[in-house]
Amino acid sequence: MSDLNEKLAKLKVQATSQLNECGVTNIDDATLDKLVGNLRLIVDNKDALLVSGSDDSELETVRKNFVVKKLGIDDKDKGAAAVKAVADKMSGIRMKNRAAFYYMVQKELS
Repeated sequence: MSDLNEKLAKLKVQATSQLNECGVTNIDDATLDKLVGNLRLIVDNKDALLVSGSDDSELETVRKNFVVKKLGIDDKDKGAAAVKAVADKMSGIRMKNRAAFYYMVQKELS
């Protein structure tokens, strides 16, 4: 297994663990794999792999770059509410895994 694949596998394990910690038990592996794969370009940047749930500018960036650009949901209030709901659900986790955060936002909006 290549170094990149090992890092992505570790990221997925961490995401799965955080999802389970937040009560998500029926995880769609294909969706999570896609989200983890989309993070392959930033896998070496630890800060970029984490989401700060208490930073409003970061949450707005998640809304713009993930909810609007990736999911195609232009309703600002709906997107912001989903991002905030996930930040609240993950509030007990200090270092929020971006793949887990995105997974929960996507499920919140579906």
